[in-house]
Amino acid sequence: MTDHATRPPATSDPSTLTLDFRHVHRLIDPAEDGVQAWQILLLAADEPVARVRATRCQYWKAHNLGERMADERSLASVAARRLFDADGQFSPEYESSVDLPGNVLVIDDLHIAPPWNDPWVVASLVSSIIDRLTDNQYAVILPRLSGRTEAALLTESAVLLSAEPFSSELLIIDTSLAAPEEAAHRVRHHLRSRARYGDGPLGEDWDEECDEGEEVLTARTRAVLHLALRELAEQAWKEADTLGEQPAQRSAGGLFGSLPRLTWHLDGTWRRQMARAFDDLATDCETGAQVEPHSTGEEMALHLGIARAQDLTRNRPRLVQSTVVGLHEDRGDFDWEACSDILFQDHDVLMLFDHSLDGVEDAAGDLHQSMGMVNLAPQDWFVAFDPDQARDPARGFRNL
Repeated sequence: MTDHATRPPATSDPSTLTLDFRHVHRLIDPAEDGVQAWQILLLAADEPVARVRATRCQYWKAHNLGERMADERSLASVAARRLFDADGQFSPEYESSVDLPGNVLVIDDLHIAPPWNDPWVVASLVSSIIDRLTDNQYAVILPRLSGRTEAALLTESAVLLSAEPFSSELLIIDTSLAAPEEAAHRVRHHLRSRARYGDGPLGEDWDEECDEGEEVLTARTRAVLHLALRELAEQAWKEADTLGEQPAQRSAGGLFGSLPRLTWHLDGTWRRQMARAFDDLATDCETGAQVEPHSTGEEMALHLGIARAQDLTRNRPRLVQSTVVGLHEDRGDFDWEACSDILFQDHDVLMLFDHSLDGVEDAAGDLHQSMGMVNLAPQDWFVAFDPDQARDPARGFRNL
């Protein structure tokens, strides 16, 4: 890469950022075995704004990985002295620092232009590199530095990703642990929030959320939620027909088997009401009406609909794209976390999944009364919260 990283960006919107991974090696060259050098470019609106090096070191491909890493002119050579002893074996410090000592990914040589020279952006970049180039058997090594340099940005990003001190020069992330993955999720969520809700300086600790009542159901969000609710409604009606009056069971799988276990014994009429809750919410989405659960059953249906919509945006991008074609694109599109926060008055119904809270649905119970809960018992799931806003009782059921 030339000095494009210093070129002013065309935009400061994080949603324009993309990654370009580059790795070239000779087809037949024993020196390539075990160590791969990757150059990763960060592009903003197709303009390079950053580059970073990642050196992937695989111990099972190298005759002596420590010696091979030491030959690199990069942070990998520094890491080699700490991770291996003079005989090329793992050092005691390395073995005690990770669950599965072996493969190593070294990330260094960062060059990044303003306004992207921000630890959250770099942490998201590093997280994506780790996700692309490792599995759960890697130790990720980053520099341990202080100050206001580009290399120190890697240190800050590593801390955001739950890295641990390894030596005076190095930080380490063990990809076999849950904490780094949870930290990566927080970093991605933080950057998505910036892209959705504001163009403030990236260097600030920006943590604004949607104000309550702010419209989160953009045209494209509403369309995908409608699709998700229709899919769940179809599944619910088919299962209700198949089960008849028999109880549902988790072992049988399916939608009704995934509901809280206190609902499994209920009959076909109850399941048809649950299926109709998906239909009612889907109709609200389709007609442009306010999407708001009118009962506990609709709360559960909407929670499941949002979860399904989130899965669709992650796993079915082509289906989602065909669903939203022609609709206005908005920076708030597909913010399912905000939908979960804003479209409900509370999340009490989710407590029914917690077996440690068995009995919380009992209206006579102390916890139920102290928290002001209503209609958590399954027989009350389809009683309207507000009788003045109840669904039309004459609307009937599908397939009857």
